[in-house]
Amino acid sequence: MEHIEIFQRLGVALAIGLLVGVERGWQERDIRAGGRTAGIRTFGLTGFLGGIAGTLHSMTGPFLPATIALLLGLAYIAGKWQETQEDEDYSITSVVAALVVFGLGALAALGDIVTAAAGGVATAVVLAARQKLHGFLRGLTWRELRSALMLLAMTVIALPLLPDRALDPWGALNPFSLWVLTITIAALSFAGYIAIKATGTSRGILLAGAAGGLVSSTALTLSFARYSKEAPEGSTHLAAGAAIAGALSFARVLIIGAALSFDLLAPLASALIPAIIGLLVAGLYCVWRSGSGTEVPEIKLKNPFELRAVLSFAALLGLISLVSKMTIDYLGPSALFAVAAISGLVDVDAITLSTARLAGSAINVKTAADVILIAVAVNTATKAILASTAGARQYGIALGLASTVAVAMGAVAYFAFRSFIGD
Repeated sequence: MEHIEIFQRLGVALAIGLLVGVERGWQERDIRAGGRTAGIRTFGLTGFLGGIAGTLHSMTGPFLPATIALLLGLAYIAGKWQETQEDEDYSITSVVAALVVFGLGALAALGDIVTAAAGGVATAVVLAARQKLHGFLRGLTWRELRSALMLLAMTVIALPLLPDRALDPWGALNPFSLWVLTITIAALSFAGYIAIKATGTSRGILLAGAAGGLVSSTALTLSFARYSKEAPEGSTHLAAGAAIAGALSFARVLIIGAALSFDLLAPLASALIPAIIGLLVAGLYCVWRSGSGTEVPEIKLKNPFELRAVLSFAALLGLISLVSKMTIDYLGPSALFAVAAISGLVDVDAITLSTARLAGSAINVKTAADVILIAVAVNTATKAILASTAGARQYGIALGLASTVAVAMGAVAYFAFRSFIGD
């Protein structure tokens, strides 16, 4: 190994230690000098020592680096024991963090520098997220934890046992792929659910709408509609939050469709991006019109990892996949438009997934894009109708106008795109 490369690797090892040391030092900045086991200097030197141990490994073998690691661990444990006697703090996070820093320093010397650096950043992020992680755990219910663990078990343990082939004559029901898609959608929804659980409703209606749009824009629209009857003076502001949720649901459809069939990216983007812009502009206009903030209502969203919800979506996805394939075989691709319209009344994810999987094989990309966009338009109209029937008059009007503008902008842009490509 050249000298310059050794210097680079030792520099990365030192940088990893200093990075983690900055976080540890900041967390314990109020402790008197000499009253903590390790700070920025000690962690920096620990990373550097790991790099030296890794460098020595290639010269002396594993015995000396292992001895250094053992002595370092004992020194940290002894220091932590003394600290515990003084302040009765029994956390060993700093000891574990020091051993991780030493290991990453050794990895920087022996293995991939980028991986070691990424590990250092990840370590600092986990350590810095202490309050958020503890707050999340305090707000986590047993039912939510049980559902997540059960689904993890079903996915990690049971998924490899599922047959990875179609079980029906039409080739629509592949248990392995259906479950993978179901869990992927549940995980995407869970991200929004966690965002709401972690931040609560303290960040305002627009951010609540954005997070709720990842979970279920329909459920959020209905929650805001009911609240608008209790606080009609905030109807316009609530409509802005529902519009933001709708924009996020459009973005979600675009991402899902393009991920399963990259050829769908251009046609879907041509319609959905203008529609997203329309909803965002309408939402900001509603905020400006409302003139003042409105208290965020309680958002009643189901846990996306609830077993019943996951199984229900899996059943819906399987049903729509089967109906879509049978419809193509017996009635032709154009009959999928009716399936899309009916599906859009209930859910847009299932028809997006099933159609994107068929794009380029059973149906062409143009038809697939048409089917998905019909479902999106019907779903948007359904939410506007729910807003009008379940919410205050001003809430329904504001969201209805925003939805109309979005659909109109999307339709105009989509047909312009079709004309441009000569289809």
